[in-house]
Amino acid sequence: MNWRGKPLVCHQTIVKLISSTTTAQGLTVQCSLDENEYEKGRKVSDDELGALKLYPAEFCGKWNYTILPRTPRRTAGVRRVVDRVVS
Repeated sequence: MNWRGKPLVCHQTIVKLISSTTTAQGLTVQCSLDENEYEKGRKVSDDELGALKLYPAEFCGKWNYTILPRTPRRTAGVRRVVDRVVS
């Protein structure tokens, strides 16, 4: 399903569209709505942010980025992401 031109009128529509995302390489996406309430205005310290394995994308890296696990698993999928992001 293509998102283009689909009005995002409710959470159910958004979750359904995200969940139907696939790629030619076989990526599938699982999505669910998190209805928890979180503290507003929480500040992240420089140390907390620095501890993240955060890699900006070439295009609009301020908004598009990859966050890798703190302790990488020994899987081919994670290794491919690390190689692609770091190189």
